[in-house]
Amino acid sequence: MSAPNLFLVYVNDVERATAFYSDLFGIEPVMTTPRYVPFEVAPGVLFALWSGRADQVTPQTPRTSEVGLMVPGSSVAIDDIHAAWVAKGVTVVEPPHDEVFGRTFVITDPDGNLIRVSPVD
Repeated sequence: MSAPNLFLVYVNDVERATAFYSDLFGIEPVMTTPRYVPFEVAPGVLFALWSGRADQVTPQTPRTSEVGLMVPGSSVAIDDIHAAWVAKGVTVVEPPHDEVFGRTFVITDPDGNLIRVSPVD
């Protein structure tokens, strides 16, 4: 058996989400379709946007998972990313603070999906 290699994020507007994640992470999609847009984040590992069930996943649907970005370096590196993303106009739901695992903050994408930045474990 192999490790998971596809991570889907449900979105309502795939074009808007594609622009958001491309700009936020500085990456381009492998391909685009009207309902599915994958980004290769490591060899053989895809982070993908999916709107195929947009009729069932609405903005009112609770978002109970997080996309994570683990950052090497000190807490200053995390604060620097926070400042850069705030300048892009992201919605911050947890400002930078210290947790048991280190400095962290959480933002949302346009559909309310959570994105956490934290130090490398």
